[in-house]
Amino acid sequence: MAGGPAGSLGDMPKIAYLGPEGTFCEAALRSLAPEAERMPSANVSAALAAARAGEADGAVVPLENSVEGAITVTLDELAWGGALLISAELLLPVEFSLLARPGTEIPHIKRVYTHPAAITQCRGYLARELPDAVVIAAPSTAGAAQEVSIPGSPYDAAIGPAIAGEHYGLVELAARIGDRDDTVTRFVLVNRPGGPLPAPTGADRTSLVAFLRDDHPGALLEMLSEFAVRGVNLTRIESRPTGDGIGRYFFHFDAEGHVAEARVGEALSGLHRLCADVRFLGSYPRADRVSPQLRTGTAEPDFAEAADWLARVRSGEG
Repeated sequence: MAGGPAGSLGDMPKIAYLGPEGTFCEAALRSLAPEAERMPSANVSAALAAARAGEADGAVVPLENSVEGAITVTLDELAWGGALLISAELLLPVEFSLLARPGTEIPHIKRVYTHPAAITQCRGYLARELPDAVVIAAPSTAGAAQEVSIPGSPYDAAIGPAIAGEHYGLVELAARIGDRDDTVTRFVLVNRPGGPLPAPTGADRTSLVAFLRDDHPGALLEMLSEFAVRGVNLTRIESRPTGDGIGRYFFHFDAEGHVAEARVGEALSGLHRLCADVRFLGSYPRADRVSPQLRTGTAEPDFAEAADWLARVRSGEG
């Protein structure tokens, strides 16, 4: 099946996600598509490839983290890989736990296994509570928990989400050990094109990628002006190298509003005229449900009235 949010994919869609079992991505999938059959994938690229090939009806992948920033592999996959559309998003609080085999006590922990991002975000706890422990980087927090669960593992504990402990039979020795308690990761659900877009809700986000036609002074300003003159606020801008040489970039944009709205649609049309290519990545409800603050002259009736006026001018009515 193609297109549309998870709810339109059938009674039991199969959704790929960044595995193994027990990742934050699985927790996000459980919220975004609780009825779905879950298909763990080795990495972000594999999850998106499964959606493109039809092996899964969609995929859930991380897009950005409030501490670490953009997930660049996801940005590049959405820009360069086969077309996929974002149909939903979720802001998931990132809460790390110290996980160990039953019977393990914190003073006896000498080797901790976890993902580098968790090491960064739990540095204060590790220095304070486990100053003598050696911390080893793992491919994923869930993979670390899986490894620690194996009898005879060289690792005494893992740092990861509580869901990982549930999956692999580990005990939560300490909860919420991250240095910040407001860390969130934004996850997106993507599907193949072909179905209807999610309907406008009044609190939506539109994502796209724009490729410069040529590099010249003011090129980025020209792109930003297409949004600004129509009162479209941008919530995220990311530049990524094209691979064609130093100083060659393309741009990811998140904009407030839905492509069905005149101000957003006209902004995208303006970008299309300016750029070598524009890849539309979807219009979908915002997870935070924040509605845009429209300035005078940029609401839907304003665009409709202006179009009617122009039609009268062109017809000779004045």
